Amino acid sequence: MDAADLQDVLDSVRDFIRTEVVPLEETIDAEDAVPERIVAQCKEMGLYGFTIPEQYGGLGLTVSEEVRLAFELGWTTPALRSLFGTNNGIAGHVLMEGGTEEQKREWLPKLASGEVTASFGLTEADAGSDPSSLTTRAVRDGDEWVLNGSKRYITNSVVADVIMVFARTNPDAPGTRGISTFLVPKDTPGLSIGPKDHKMGQFGAWTADVYLDDVRVPAANLVGGEDGVDTGFVTAAKCLAHGRLHIAAVCVGMAARLVEETVEFARTREQGGKPIARFQLVQGLVADSVTDHRAGRGLVLEAARNFDAGTDTVAGPATAKYFCSEMVGRVADRAVQVHGGAGYMRGVAVERFYRDARLFRIYEGTSQIQQVIIARDALGKAARG
Repeated sequence: MDAADLQDVLDSVRDFIRTEVVPLEETIDAEDAVPERIVAQCKEMGLYGFTIPEQYGGLGLTVSEEVRLAFELGWTTPALRSLFGTNNGIAGHVLMEGGTEEQKREWLPKLASGEVTASFGLTEADAGSDPSSLTTRAVRDGDEWVLNGSKRYITNSVVADVIMVFARTNPDAPGTRGISTFLVPKDTPGLSIGPKDHKMGQFGAWTADVYLDDVRVPAANLVGGEDGVDTGFVTAAKCLAHGRLHIAAVCVGMAARLVEETVEFARTREQGGKPIARFQLVQGLVADSVTDHRAGRGLVLEAARNFDAGTDTVAGPATAKYFCSEMVGRVADRAVQVHGGAGYMRGVAVERFYRDARLFRIYEGTSQIQQVIIARDALGKAARG
């Protein structure tokens, strides 16, 4: 996409978020739902397919372009981004990274238009950061695969039309080997979705457990076809690396909003007849948050350039996700501190963002997993024993 077209996209998304979505943030939080008219507008704007290649109906943004869009998306409630995050991210990328051409032609245009919402079914009760513990099984039976198991905390599963289910196809393979990925439509007999999870924050972004009881899918639903057997973890790792850069950029966008909320409050709130912006200890909190935000933004842009160039597709995304998810937590904490008692009250934006920000340090790889990835990349064989 040329620079002018990209700027048009960014400008339209910024205007949409600040005029249409921001006024609804408290309603979305209270009702745990994004209004249908907002969902429809997101589809019309192409937000369900901004990373999907143009040949399949998407915008085809590079990662460097995508993170700039994510900066805008992070300005408001994460529930907005969650509507289409899986289509563009970890679920859609399963097909982009590992799907056959037939699978791409069938599913990617539907994902790009928003006709179909996809979920990424990897996490289990005892298999989160460590997929080697995955217990969902898939057994070949003639021209079908039979899946049994369960998945936990699956984003958009409540409304998903198809779930990318990771299952162990070779029980004898060690560790993360022997895992494959399957396209499982929501109406497949034996597939059921649990009740919505009641979370600390990010209301309006729905997660739930997924249950598979003798779920039968055609052999054609194995992602990658016959070549996709036992390649699921490799595909998942690629999807997660891309997703970490996106999440890092969303954290930067949220930090920008928190900085603005903090600055505006400090300018207008008075103590002793003068704005608290005059107090040097308050200035110190603001300075730290401004610095954190700028550092995160610079890191994400550099990591995205390297990802696009193919020079760093592992440690760079991990570094960006680790720093930015921790950074936005610090910025949110300072925002509440500057607001004082008001920052602890429902209905105040920084209180909501404080709850919302906490999850970023957990999903798509915890901060501790990112530390391991970064350290092993730096230390090489010496870190692996």
